[in-house]
Amino acid sequence: MILEVTMDLLQPSLMSRIVDEGVLGLVTQNTGDFSIILKLGLLMVLFAFIGCLGGSMNNILVNYSSQNIGNLMRKDAFGKILSLSFSQVDKLGTGALITRITNDISQVENFISIFVRGMVRTGLLLIGSLYCMFRINTDFGLIALGIIPFILISMILAMKKVEPLFLSVQEGLDKINCILQEDIAGIRIIKAYVKELYEKVRFGKANDELLAKQFKILVLFAFLHPVANCFMYLGIAFLIWNGGKAVAAGTSTPGSIMAAITYTTQLLHSVLMIVFIIQNITRGQTSWKRVKEIIGIKPELTDGTKIDTNPKESIESNTKLMLPHERWGSCHEVTEGADCEAIRGVAIQKNNYAVEFKDVSFAYSKEDEPILKNINLTINRGETIAVMGATGCGKSSLVNLIPRFYDADSGQVLVDGIDVKDYPIKDLRDKISIVLQKAELFSDSISGNIKWGKPEASIEEIKKSAKIAQADKFINDIPNAYDNIVAERGMSLSGGQRQRISISRAVLKSAEIMILDDSTSALDLKTESDFYEALTKTKPNSTKIIIAQRIASVKRANRIVILENGSICACGNHDELLKSCDIYKDIYNSQMGEEAKNG
Repeated sequence: MILEVTMDLLQPSLMSRIVDEGVLGLVTQNTGDFSIILKLGLLMVLFAFIGCLGGSMNNILVNYSSQNIGNLMRKDAFGKILSLSFSQVDKLGTGALITRITNDISQVENFISIFVRGMVRTGLLLIGSLYCMFRINTDFGLIALGIIPFILISMILAMKKVEPLFLSVQEGLDKINCILQEDIAGIRIIKAYVKELYEKVRFGKANDELLAKQFKILVLFAFLHPVANCFMYLGIAFLIWNGGKAVAAGTSTPGSIMAAITYTTQLLHSVLMIVFIIQNITRGQTSWKRVKEIIGIKPELTDGTKIDTNPKESIESNTKLMLPHERWGSCHEVTEGADCEAIRGVAIQKNNYAVEFKDVSFAYSKEDEPILKNINLTINRGETIAVMGATGCGKSSLVNLIPRFYDADSGQVLVDGIDVKDYPIKDLRDKISIVLQKAELFSDSISGNIKWGKPEASIEEIKKSAKIAQADKFINDIPNAYDNIVAERGMSLSGGQRQRISISRAVLKSAEIMILDDSTSALDLKTESDFYEALTKTKPNSTKIIIAQRIASVKRANRIVILENGSICACGNHDELLKSCDIYKDIYNSQMGEEAKNG
């Protein structure tokens, strides 16, 4: 950049010598000298070539830097989004997150590129032009210097009005992205309810609002450029007037006047360039604040620090230890062959419970009523437990606390006798495989989707898990079988097929705890029954937590928990609940009928 600007600043002085010495011959008794014109002209061409080379290299390096900064920033922002809790993602909104990681980071890239390329070049030209003008004639320098404050004041006034508008524009983009994301995801519902026109109007309204905001910015800058041009030409007119008097008085030459005009044009064009740069910098700063909010946000859920997954000291066989457990304030006796964990490098004996809820209450926000209230529940190792209840009673919220998708507001959730908040999140979730209510698939092969449960799995292991999930038959019936590419969000498959692939993924993981959150709702009763039978045979030691709406899905469970209004109102096996729980009997009768009950 310095090389390019230096070459630009040398050009007017060479042009001055060509006019004064080569054309007018002021140093050779008013006789022009073509050799001077040729020599200095070739020198100007050489300097222009060197400046071009410097400018080109500068452009390459600036763009390389800005693109790489944007690349790293986008990766950091995406990584941070993945680390956020569900509640934080919900609060920020999908549309806003998409805008920030795409448009906002692109604006930051432009800001970096324009700042380095524009501000550095403009600053160097501004200072260099002023210096050269003062060297030619002090009055010329003062005239140029006197114009700059008027242009700067115009710019500052415009920027004060423009800056809040840029934030408003980005928020408008958030809204458009949100509508776009919702409508693409829900395109089938839109068509089913013939709401295309309604959504066109909704999108058009948001787009018109964005256009109006952008137009306000363009109007402000539409006035700013002519005002700055007006001051620039006013300065040139003063310069010519003052220079004309200087030439007449013999204190200056025509070449010097030409050089001064060129330097003034360079100087004032630099100031005008600042107007354009400030516009991009202001927008870039606004976008940077929004990106920084994502990169700087602290995840609500952080790794626990009390569990040492690699304790320095192992438990010696045939040794009895009485070790304090700081959370409960009691001692646990550890003996040979005991199943143990380690907290802060100190081993403790696990109890027989896979999962425990101790006085757990939970609400999605402080303003809302609790979804769960004083839940107390123990789930034994290897036990199959089902959770039933009316819609909205807190079934999914209950199981979402186990892998720490959310944290309980009060009470404790324990896995293997240890508070989930004390686990490193990865270690906790490695213990759990989960199939959510909505089967989430990715644009990958069927085997690639299943391998999320175990990335290093062989094709034989993948097929085995698919057989357990009752997915192997339909997979083999479709073209390319396990290599078939799934469409975005699994839309090329039926709901039942998507669920079975999701179940295959969870089965493949072979975790200690398996959570099935209403994950067989799209399966017919025979397929569901075959799956649970295969799961029981192949995973007899895993702890299974099943959320379901159908009696047929839960009647085999060791215990069935009935939730009502966020509290446990009953717990027992199928036969016990039929005798003692009115809610369970009502569900049973509505699904199976009195005949099935009597039979």
